[in-house]
Amino acid sequence: MQKPRISAVAALASLALLTACGTEGGAGGGSSVESDVFVANVRWAFDTLTVDGKKTTAPAGAYVEFAENGRASGNSGCNHFGGEAAVEGDSLTFSLGETTEMACEEPSQSFEALLHKTFDGRFKAVLDGDTLTLTRQDGDTLVLSSQPPAPLKGTKWTVDTLVSAETATSLPAGSEGRAHFVIGADGKVTGNLGCNRFSTTAAVSGSTISFGRVVSTRMLCAPPQMTVEKAMLKVFESRAAYELHVRQLTLTAPDGSGVAASATRVVKD
Repeated sequence: MQKPRISAVAALASLALLTACGTEGGAGGGSSVESDVFVANVRWAFDTLTVDGKKTTAPAGAYVEFAENGRASGNSGCNHFGGEAAVEGDSLTFSLGETTEMACEEPSQSFEALLHKTFDGRFKAVLDGDTLTLTRQDGDTLVLSSQPPAPLKGTKWTVDTLVSAETATSLPAGSEGRAHFVIGADGKVTGNLGCNRFSTTAAVSGSTISFGRVVSTRMLCAPPQMTVEKAMLKVFESRAAYELHVRQLTLTAPDGSGVAASATRVVKD
């Protein structure tokens, strides 16, 4: 399966482009142009999904990313999903492969069911600025917007995944959207561990972040929130490796446990 093409990288954002490449015939000949939709290395946020003429707004956090190796992965607003993708001319083909199976609350559950049913197959792709529209042969339509890469510092990172060695799992039901943190330009870290508010300091060196002493409130919460809090505290104990990809940040403790977080807001000083 053909790999998704690599996007041109703008100075401040990886915006996808429609480009034309072709060959011109000689005297008396015609010309042919093949246009490819460049979609890789950009996070595409789902905006709306229209099925049978009914438009549904996507929940916050629903997105897809197309990798250079022909894989695609994302989040439906609740569960993570993956599959294979290919671009040929102005067509994009996606084959849904795997999903996590966490129970979702409404309206995320209904959107997810529609998305998994619709976002599978061949689409005509039209790019207008930073808006990508995917249309199926039956007329159902997905509208997505490109999102620029987020900086490590000055971004609100909302935790959405727990990491254990090579395994990544969704957050326990009832804990979603609570744990978050911001690393300030001055190295001060503030946020919520999933239950309690906290603060610490961060010193970045290469691909490692060394954290200072964690100061937090001491409220007792339900088990799902406390599970996330324990994972967060493990990461912030002393030192963590970090990996930043577009708008996804992964922090991993020395024992292989960690968390992954998505950029939900770039904080302006």
